[in-house]
This record gives sequence, C-alpha cells and structure tokens, in this order.
Amino acid sequence: MAAPRKLQATGASPGTASGPVYLAERSTLVPMPVAPRASDPGTLAQAVETAVAALQHLADRVDDDSRDIIDFQIEVLRDPTIAEMTEERVSAGEHSVFAWVAAIDAHVAELEGADEEEVRARAVDILDIKNRVLGIWSGTPIEDFPAGSIFVGKDIEPSRFLGHDWSAGGGIVLFGGSAAGHVALLARAKSIPMVVGCDRFDVATDSQVRIDGDAGMVFLDAQAEGLSSAPARVPSQTHAAAIDHGKLQTSDGVPILLSINVNDPSEIDGIGATTTAGIGLMRSEFAVRSLADAANEDKQFQIYRRALEWAGGEPVTIRMLDIGGDKPLSGLDDGTGAMGMRGIRLLLARPEIARVQARALLRAAPFGNLRVLLPMVTFPSEIDDMRQIFAQEAELLLHRKIAHRIPQIGMMVEVPAAALMLDTFDNAEFFSFGTNDLAQYLAASARDGSDIRDYRDKAAAAVLRLIAQTMALSAGKPVSICGDMAGNPSFLPALLAAGLRHFSVAPAQRPAIGSALVGLNADGTRAAGD
Repeated sequence: MAAPRKLQATGASPGTASGPVYLAERSTLVPMPVAPRASDPGTLAQAVETAVAALQHLADRVDDDSRDIIDFQIEVLRDPTIAEMTEERVSAGEHSVFAWVAAIDAHVAELEGADEEEVRARAVDILDIKNRVLGIWSGTPIEDFPAGSIFVGKDIEPSRFLGHDWSAGGGIVLFGGSAAGHVALLARAKSIPMVVGCDRFDVATDSQVRIDGDAGMVFLDAQAEGLSSAPARVPSQTHAAAIDHGKLQTSDGVPILLSINVNDPSEIDGIGATTTAGIGLMRSEFAVRSLADAANEDKQFQIYRRALEWAGGEPVTIRMLDIGGDKPLSGLDDGTGAMGMRGIRLLLARPEIARVQARALLRAAPFGNLRVLLPMVTFPSEIDDMRQIFAQEAELLLHRKIAHRIPQIGMMVEVPAAALMLDTFDNAEFFSFGTNDLAQYLAASARDGSDIRDYRDKAAAAVLRLIAQTMALSAGKPVSICGDMAGNPSFLPALLAAGLRHFSVAPAQRPAIGSALVGLNADGTRAAGD
C-alpha cells in the first residue's frame, strides 16, 4: 500500500483525528417539508426573525464564548444600519431580499478589508447568518454532516459548528479560514482538531483522512485523487475509444460534437461524462427556482461547480437565468409577464439578480471549462452591459481574494433580429441556436398556446432557412444548436447542410441522434448503402 500523502497546513486547534471525508463544497441543500412562500409580504422579515429565534435557542445550549459569537450574529441581524441600507435600496427599486443581501455583503466587505486578522475573521460569521436567512426563506437549509467525519471545505460557519454533534469525534480541514477566527476558538474549546490554510485537494467520498492539529498536517490515504480542485476523470481505454467524449464523425469523416442539455442538476447522475462532449446547455432557471435561490450565491456556486466537476474538463455551457414571460421567477412580482421583458432584458433591468449569478459563475469557473450563455439577446449592447457586470464583480472578488475566472461569454441565437444581424455581434465569443423560441417568434405564436406545436411544425422550413443564412454570418466562431430541432433526426440533414457541427440534445435522445449523425454525410446526404 502506498504511503499516505502529506499536505502542510497551519494548526488551529491541537490534537489528531481520523475519519471519512465530508466535502462541504459538494454538499447539497436539503428541502424542508414546508417552505415559506417567497411572494408573501414580510417573508424576509419573518425569515430574519426565525433565524434570530434559532440562534437564541442555540445560544441557550452553548458555553459563554460560543454565546458571545451568537450574540454578535443576532446583533448584526438586528443592526439598524443594515435595515436602513436595505430600505434605501428598496426605495430605489430593488427587491427587498436583494437589497438586504447587498447590505449584508457591504458589511462583509468592510470586515474583509480590515487590517486586523481578528476582525477579518468575523466576515465568515456574517456570511453564516446570510446563508441561514436565505435558507430559511427558501425552505432549503444547509444539511448537517455525518458524526465522526472530517469536515473539509473553504470555511465553516460558527452556527454549523455549534449545531453539529462532535461527541463521535471528527475534525476540520479548511482551505481558507483563520487560526484567529471564531470557529478556531470554538474548536480549541471543544478539543476538536483543526487545521487551516491547507492546499485544496479532492478525494473519494469514502476516503479516510487523518489530521494533526499540532503539526498542521493532513494525511491523505492512497486513494486520494490529487491536488486538483477539478480532478481529471480517467475512463477505461476501451470505453474512451468507443465513445471518445461525444466526438463523432459523419459517414465521410467530418468531426461532430454531441453534448447534452441539462434542466435539473440531478439529470447528470448516472450519465458517464466520457459519453458526451460536455454540457451544451444548462438551463439555470430550472435549478434556481425562487427569488431566494436567485439571491443565494453559495447555493448557485455549488450547483455550477457540481456540473463542472462532473464534466471532467469538457465544456459546460451554463445559460444565465432565462426568466420572465412564460417562465416567471417565484417571488418576483415585477410585471414580467410581458413577452419582451425576459432573459437578458430582465437581467439588465434587475442587475441585482444578474450580479449574484455572475459572482457564482465567476467562482465556479476555476473548477472546469465553463462557458456562459446569455439568453434572448437582441442587440450587441446587451452583451457589453453584461460583460461590464462580470468585470465589476470579478474586481470585487479579486479585492476579497476569492478565487475566480472570467469565462467565455456567448449568446443564444433565438431572436430573429439578432439572427439576421449576427455578423454585428463581435463581442460574443460563441453562438448557440435556440430553435424553440426562434420558431415561436418567426411564427408569431404564443408559447403557452394550444397551437404552438402546429405553428412550430409549419414554421420549420423558415427556421431552417434562417439558420442556413445565419451560419454564413457567424464569422467562423463556434456555433452549436440546442433546441428541439437538434433532437429530431428528421431535421439533421438540413442542419448538417447548413454547416452545424455541434449538437446538444436531451440525455435520452443522445443515442438515437448519435446513430443518425454517423449515418449521414457532412452535406446532409445519406451515406451510400444506408
């Protein structure tokens, strides 16, 4: 057996501990039986009071030092300055939950910029209560971790530490953290071994880890996958050769990429990443289902990171929230039923929503090959405006010393005006045809009408002609297709003839579409003898 691999860290609480790894950044959010309705008046205020009551209950069961930390968190939740900042933003037109999050984040930024380490360490206490309130509001609190395990993550919130049962042992390994922080103080008080400032690592979920809080060491077992935050997936050679990561060839040898569309993050469970060319479209609005989710940066970050790690280096294209119109966001009563106030228009009209998602995407980008897709783009200026939001949020993350990366940014081609003028979109790095909306707008049909399917079928010839014309305007940039047409074998000859070489379809359609593509020539004609 190979010797355990050693990583140097900084001891924060003395003692040694061994146990199975609990990777906090892979944790899921556990639904509560009954979630508060985000559209109810006063729900945010009720969530704050619920969080205060929960903290007060926790304070009654801990020692004096722990109570001081909880009292500080309650004090912040009831801080009149936070309330005043929130009210100012609400008066300026922001939704109450985003106004409150912005006020809390401003307080965090102030603490993170302090000269004293003890003050900077308090920032995690504030992030703790922010996530607690958002979890209560959406009905999805963060899960506890198994007793006796070694908690591994960027940081751990004081209330999470205090709410955990440490009687079975366990320990803490933090990639960030501070030996002067509150959790370190609590760990020392409870004799829980803890190290901070460890190099990021990833291991199998059943791996055993040993930590030495005295020496500041972490010992990984022989099954550890390496020091990569996004470990490479190594499929068997036979399987890799047969599937080749979604890379196919037409009958006459032209390369084709076949990716999958993802609506719910759980859809990737059971699908081998090596069978696809990554995720061609992840519809984030189906994972971010309420205004509370849209305000929860950490929850979004976990969702996006999970998809990137699953892909193992293959591209993952995440579309920003395509909300509005027939896809309202629960809790956002903003007159968004109008067809025009949707997608990027709504995101730019409500930048507080876009900024949270941008930060989550920026933080997730280092964990894989991320591409961001902008929905319902009509004019190049909309891309410029969204790029500015990404640049501003990246600057803030840099100031906070939070790892991030600006991903490639492309656009959905689903508005006819944009398709006809695609050569003017120099600021888009790639394009993806959304044939569902393209057909709807070309046929002037209502998406929720009973006649939509009939109109869409009749408009298919017009959509195919527009795609062929638009491909000539793409200036050699990467182009894919992710709408229903991509998953219909009868349209593949025309799509190939138009020049498309990257198809993204529902996971269940992948085998049939792959078989159909390899039986065609690149010009759309059938292979000889087929």
